[in-house]
Amino acid sequence: MDIKPALIGQYRAGLAMVRQCIEVCPDDVWSAATEHPRTFWRIAYHVLFYTHFYCMPDHETFTPWPKHVPHGVILWDDDEDGVPPEETTYSQVDLLEYVDFVSANIGDWVAALDLESEQSGFPWYKIPKLDHQLVNLRHLGIHLGQLQERLFAVGIDTDWVGRR
Repeated sequence: MDIKPALIGQYRAGLAMVRQCIEVCPDDVWSAATEHPRTFWRIAYHVLFYTHFYCMPDHETFTPWPKHVPHGVILWDDDEDGVPPEETTYSQVDLLEYVDFVSANIGDWVAALDLESEQSGFPWYKIPKLDHQLVNLRHLGIHLGQLQERLFAVGIDTDWVGRR
């Protein structure tokens, strides 16, 4: 049984749901500071970045999206000097472009993976490559849920996508 089509279908479904969240997010929610430590745009960027990153064979072959800024995926207090970097807030147009980029390439990226490898390709994940892809899908789902909850809190519901 070839598992790659199932993985690709689930990645595309999850990304379609992230796209939906980005599309319907009101301007006042997009970059609003709330009791949640991260803004909506930062959660969306984080999940897109790591979905992209972890669909590579290994960390050394990853090429970031051209609009990537390093602090888009980390919390600024991780910096040694404790001073936040200049803030870059991605627009909805930016992140729709990124989700479309990841969606358009996910099939080729997953097709190129050696899912029988005992190594994830990322030294901090000491698990086989297939397990690593399942972790990546769980990560996508967790952050998708956060985005949906933020929207639901302001009265916006999104649709379920089963497989693409």
